Amino acid sequence: MSSTLSDFLRETQSAVKSQMRGGALYEELIFAGIVMDHMSEIGMTFEPVECHYEGTVGNAILRLSGYSISDDTDQLDLFVSLYAGVDEPTPIPDSETKVAAERCLRFLALCAEGKMAQRLDQSSDVASLANTLQHIYNDLEQVRVYVITDRVAKSKSFKTRDIGGKAVRLEVMDIERLHRHTSEGKPRDELVVDFKEVSGSPLPCVYVPGESDDYDYAMTAIPGEALRLLYEKFGARLLEANVRSFLSVKGKGVNAGIQSTLRAAPERFMAYNNGIVIVADEMVLGKTSEGEQGIAWLKGLQIVNGGQTTASLYFTKKKYPDTDLSRVRVPAKIIVMKAQDSIKEEALVSDISRYANSQNAVRQSDLSANKPFHVEIEKLSRSVYCPDGVGQWFYERAAGSYNTLLSREGNTPARLKALKDAIPTARRVTKTDLAKYLNAWDCKPDIVSMGSQKNFDRFMAALSTADGQEAQLPNVADFKVMIAKAKLYREAQKLLRPMFQAFQANVTAYTISVLAEKLGSRIDLNRIWEKQAVSPELMEQIATWAKEVNVTLHATSGGRMVSEWAKRPECKDAVMSASYSAAADGIPEVKPALKTI
Repeated sequence: MSSTLSDFLRETQSAVKSQMRGGALYEELIFAGIVMDHMSEIGMTFEPVECHYEGTVGNAILRLSGYSISDDTDQLDLFVSLYAGVDEPTPIPDSETKVAAERCLRFLALCAEGKMAQRLDQSSDVASLANTLQHIYNDLEQVRVYVITDRVAKSKSFKTRDIGGKAVRLEVMDIERLHRHTSEGKPRDELVVDFKEVSGSPLPCVYVPGESDDYDYAMTAIPGEALRLLYEKFGARLLEANVRSFLSVKGKGVNAGIQSTLRAAPERFMAYNNGIVIVADEMVLGKTSEGEQGIAWLKGLQIVNGGQTTASLYFTKKKYPDTDLSRVRVPAKIIVMKAQDSIKEEALVSDISRYANSQNAVRQSDLSANKPFHVEIEKLSRSVYCPDGVGQWFYERAAGSYNTLLSREGNTPARLKALKDAIPTARRVTKTDLAKYLNAWDCKPDIVSMGSQKNFDRFMAALSTADGQEAQLPNVADFKVMIAKAKLYREAQKLLRPMFQAFQANVTAYTISVLAEKLGSRIDLNRIWEKQAVSPELMEQIATWAKEVNVTLHATSGGRMVSEWAKRPECKDAVMSASYSAAADGIPEVKPALKTI
């Protein structure tokens, strides 16, 4: 891991600069993209879209760097960046982050009131966002604004604001917070709960020390109001931060039953509800007001089962303020992790999620870490060297395993430097990354555009044969081709990000698919592996087709948001069947076309 915040900051700035390509104008947007992608990867937000806007309405300055909307369009995150390009940790005054938040809030308020879209060029990306926000705002159940910065903020959150009748939470993702997440590999480490504060006393419990080195556990009942307060404070981060389960809490199905019980028979909630399962990294026991053993404090908690219950408590009380949560108790099993190995820990959490009596489906990607396909790719990544005989690519089968490697084997400054030189973060590939690269190459840009998790689901389903058996495991040659596709996608991503103010992710996925369809059979992927680089000629071709893809995406969208249109099979058909300029001659990776007789 990065030994210091200073090291991490310099690495981050280096990553920003590596994507500039000839002095592009959007350093701030590139930084914002890096942070938003990280937040999505760890489960803090949904699939992010970079969208840069800065303007004025009257005397008010408006700013936006990106946004994220849940699949059910009931949760919204907006992002505004403050980028300074500093190389050493530098404080940023709260007054500055508050001003940035206010500018984003003004943009949101005008969208909610229906006064923003009419002020914008209707062909612009931000206009389609403004129109969308106007139409969905009344149905939103959670709204957050994040200020993201490469400096160190004193305050990481601010007082919730009311915008158009919605409670909007304000948070700061600064370089310090980003470093903590990245270094520790567990963003849930931020979640610390003192039950004396949220419920007035430690929770009475039955504590059972574990017989193995994996975990201890306790059984308790959490007051409904305490659980509501926890959701109010931590939001989606509380709910399966590692299994990435974002929840729709609309009143249907299971949620309708929960809401009905809360409203009509709160005293029976414990009898009717299956309860929740919590995992935590640390637990401190104390004495209840009656002198019994109780849970005083938890650190690093996440709810791996029972997310619907937790969210429903919050949203029911919000919708019906007269709901009496004082009579509600929620049965809870608390599992305290003792494993320090990230792969072992993820496997245990996945098993808990799989086998616990749950009302919610667990995301496929987090139950797949131990699938033979991923295990084999990890083995290959540890045994196959780059052509220089020194460097390697790292396949992160389990979240945080890259940082675990650095901390375990980089036990001296010299060893850490050597390890980072051999396996830099630029050559780290996650499960969801690989699924994205391979599906784009297989001409499935609509599926890639659905977001990391849905794309991964489809990818894993495609790996299984009709009888449910997994496909043949990859070999060394397969691994090299996969990495070549990853390298090609990433280079395209770097090239295209500063070229378009919004929907870069969709343009990249579709451009790679167009490239694969037109030239895929002729592209020498082994050359990309051997060179560990993509030629300028091929990058120029990608840039040319990306511009044409972008025009086609917008022209065929019919006024819909490109990010939504891109998910539809009709969009894929329209883009893939469109006319494009002929491929240039002299691209080193492209083999000559076979002559027909």
